Amino acid sequence: MTEKSTEVVEFRSVNFQIGAAKILNDINLQIEKGETLVLLGESGCGKTTTLKLINRLIEPTSGEILVEGKATTDWDAINLRRRIGYVLQEAGLFPHFTIERNVALVPELENWDEAKKRTRTAEMLELVGLQPDKFAARFPHELSGGQRQRVGVARALAADPDLLLLDEPFGALDAITRSNLQKEFASLVKNLNKTAVFVTHDLHEAFVLGTRICLMDKGVIVLKETPENFRQSNLPLARNYLKTVNL
Repeated sequence: MTEKSTEVVEFRSVNFQIGAAKILNDINLQIEKGETLVLLGESGCGKTTTLKLINRLIEPTSGEILVEGKATTDWDAINLRRRIGYVLQEAGLFPHFTIERNVALVPELENWDEAKKRTRTAEMLELVGLQPDKFAARFPHELSGGQRQRVGVARALAADPDLLLLDEPFGALDAITRSNLQKEFASLVKNLNKTAVFVTHDLHEAFVLGTRICLMDKGVIVLKETPENFRQSNLPLARNYLKTVNL
């Protein structure tokens, strides 16, 4: 009997360009079930583009991306996105929706009944450390930045997706709030056995969250290593990042 693949996402010789400008060049990458893969690199290196290819916000110029063994171009784009939790910087909450309705967005689109939605929303708010009786009826502008990011994570988890995509979700927060949320998120993903792809330009954040770090430069993957092996790398770009952590 053939052993079932543990790969949740696979990139096969993926290229992406806009006009003559190459954004990604020959990306080959496997993301295993239960791991947190961190895409690390400076602005413009292609890490957010790589993330968007996974949930088909954009499509590759050539090559293919597989999610659960099926090419993204063979998925219905809306169904694919509903199967994936997506967390943005500043949370991306709808300002005119209550916190409860923001969290219940995908369950509502999936036509869950009202009782099930309310129960799930309360569970998710509890999970991210927000008391439902205190926060469910509020609106995003009534919350702090850190609280809004917690709501963003709760919304991403509400429909219980196996895969989470996070695009620098803690980047705009103050240092203490950011550090607390990093640790809480790492624990949450591990306990729930989720697969996550996390975009950042911060090596310290990559060390806290990542089971593997994928270092990108000018649209190319230059290093794929565990945090422990990343620390030992002699690659000049990796050494430059390590100097920032040492400082």
